[in-house]
Amino acid sequence: MKNAIASVSLSGTLEDKIRAAAAAGFDEIEIFDLDFVASPLSARETRKLIGDLGLTVSLYQPFRDLEGMPAPLRERAFARLEQKFDVMAELGCDRLLLCSNCSSLSSGDRGRMIADLREAGERAGRRGLLIGYEALAWATHVWDHREAWEIVKAVDHPNFGILLDSFHSLSRQVPVESIREIDPAKIVYVQLADAPVLDMDRLYWSRHFRNLPGQGGFDVEGYVTELLRIGYDGPLSLEIFNDRFRSTSAALVAKDGVRSLNAVRDAACRNLARQTAMPGKAEIVGLEFVEFAVAPEDRAAMETMAAEMGFALAGRHRAKDVELWRSGAANLVLNFEEEGFARSYRLTHGSALCAIGLTVKDSAAAITRAKALGGKTHVSDIPSMPAIRGVGGSLVYVLDEGVAAGVWESEFELDAAALARPGPIEAIDHLAVVVHTDEFLSWQLYWRALFDVRLQTAQDVVDPNGLVVSQAIQNPSGTFRLTMNSTDARNALSSRFLNQTFGAGFQHIAFRTADLVSLGKQVRASGLECLPIPANYHDDAAARFALSAEEGEQMRALDLLIDEDATGRYLQFYSRAFNKSFFFEFVQRDSYEGYGAPNAPIRLAAQSRYRTEPVP
Repeated sequence: MKNAIASVSLSGTLEDKIRAAAAAGFDEIEIFDLDFVASPLSARETRKLIGDLGLTVSLYQPFRDLEGMPAPLRERAFARLEQKFDVMAELGCDRLLLCSNCSSLSSGDRGRMIADLREAGERAGRRGLLIGYEALAWATHVWDHREAWEIVKAVDHPNFGILLDSFHSLSRQVPVESIREIDPAKIVYVQLADAPVLDMDRLYWSRHFRNLPGQGGFDVEGYVTELLRIGYDGPLSLEIFNDRFRSTSAALVAKDGVRSLNAVRDAACRNLARQTAMPGKAEIVGLEFVEFAVAPEDRAAMETMAAEMGFALAGRHRAKDVELWRSGAANLVLNFEEEGFARSYRLTHGSALCAIGLTVKDSAAAITRAKALGGKTHVSDIPSMPAIRGVGGSLVYVLDEGVAAGVWESEFELDAAALARPGPIEAIDHLAVVVHTDEFLSWQLYWRALFDVRLQTAQDVVDPNGLVVSQAIQNPSGTFRLTMNSTDARNALSSRFLNQTFGAGFQHIAFRTADLVSLGKQVRASGLECLPIPANYHDDAAARFALSAEEGEQMRALDLLIDEDATGRYLQFYSRAFNKSFFFEFVQRDSYEGYGAPNAPIRLAAQSRYRTEPVP
């Protein structure tokens, strides 16, 4: 089963699109009619370029408004069809996408429609071509693939079949099980697209918000599962209309496209208990550590901040200038090395979180899957800690369960007394990463394709200087949580972070405790600078959450924020940012599964008050 992509899915000229598709490893490419019409390349020149790059043309598309048209539009439509057949012959393409008619002038008379489509099939047959009839979700008469299939059966021509597109079916909530009624021999082609679940005009939805499988909310996996179930073994092709993709690197989208197709095919095969080409998604057990690359001039301040937060210096590396700080199950690795990965990372980003360590069920399988899906791996000098390249060039180490304790013991001179001393922090609760808007869907796909994680509902967060999109990702058990944030607002805090650190990266780390009030008192006594929260917020919170006088006073004194949902309560406070870059959050979860999203505008407004220089 081959991977294909429609040229319309990528940015640039037709030549740019073809080269990007070939470089990413696609087998075939669809030529979008407008891309070809706007290109100075002839059909023969286009065919040569495609062939020289190792691709073939799998489909020409779309052809619109054919069946049921009145004279003289009917005659013009068939003349245009013949002209497109000429183009296809020059391109070396044998399949054409025919959309169901959207013209208000078209007749819904089934007999006329079938006669026209049978004639189209006859004309295609004389040329040795196939026509795939696609039910557009917004068409005038035929907008359901079940009806399109009935028409195909009525046309009953060997050169006329059905073309399936997941967007049109899933946006109409057509049951995926209905695919089982279709004869796979009559499926001319299959196009795939995911999309966020929205309530809007389907044409606008399709033209602006499609994305790759694994980047939206549609059951594309179930759709492909049903295709494989009935025995379809033709190409799976991406047809993506997305405003961001049109302005994003074609190379990035094409690379992600191959990853998304391979991942969704793998998932569908697993659903059918069929052999697959790679291990399954890595099952995350937990977050073992976070590692900071720290510049020499920031060393004292970083060590001081770790101590103020309640961490103890638990060990020093036996051969490197690296320290282990621990509180409960939360491990901070401070890397001061003047050579190696951490140094390279901080030369680009400054002092920053450069790596995270995940415990997984099978680290070798995780690395194998990452490689199969085009992920870049990193050879660690500790064999039991292989790594995958992550956001902003950071590393994601994957360790098997039970391995971490041995790594700490073998790599570090541990301080038994420090390890025995209980810390106020229980564990790392979650991480927050900021990415460029153009990369937002790409990094979402990275996590969903490689690891067994789920998406929560995306949130729009109000920054005083713009809107931020925030997407939470977590594993089923909740032992790994990550929020991804992006914005187009150039003066928002997220944008300032991207500018200051020269690219995407981890902006804040949240630590969990069982008693946030006690932790708040302790860190303040130790000298940690915390983010002040205005009295207006606490006046509102006291009334909104029916806080007692004592609770209200504690909130004010410790700059706490609060949220509740149907299951429980969430308390949080924040440190001031380290060098106006990354910062820390401290949380208490009482049967609460969210991230305190209603408080994010309060936090962002408080942080913005410390901004002293405009973004250049």
